[in-house]
Amino acid sequence: MLRPTLTVPISEPVSAKPAVPAAPVPTTPVPTMSNDDNRSGAGSGPSTSVITKVKPKTKRPNLYRVLILNDDYTPMEFVVHVLERFFNKDAEAATTIMLHVHHHGIGECGVFTYEIAETKVTQVMDFARKHQHPLQCVMEKK
Repeated sequence: MLRPTLTVPISEPVSAKPAVPAAPVPTTPVPTMSNDDNRSGAGSGPSTSVITKVKPKTKRPNLYRVLILNDDYTPMEFVVHVLERFFNKDAEAATTIMLHVHHHGIGECGVFTYEIAETKVTQVMDFARKHQHPLQCVMEKK
């Protein structure tokens, strides 16, 4: 069967009206369930890999012991007060450390990183000088 054709002479303008557009063809794939795929593993698409990030091991900081030294002039009550104020010791723990210092000549107030130990030593020494006591506080590497 022959179809009729329309011929338009060249001298006449062509209408700018488009013909009825055809339905758009979908360009995206239709989603499927994962079991619908025939996955034979024969390179039918991108493969996935697991990338592991290696964490560098950080070195633990050196620790320093903060020590109080015994002297014959600083009152025991002042040493207890220093331990409570700067080292957050309760009255019982502070008294135990103070008696250890009194009997053995030296006692450990705590173990800290360098910066914290240095700060504690400075605070104790300044506080003792301010109250006119010769109390000595030092730090040593653990």
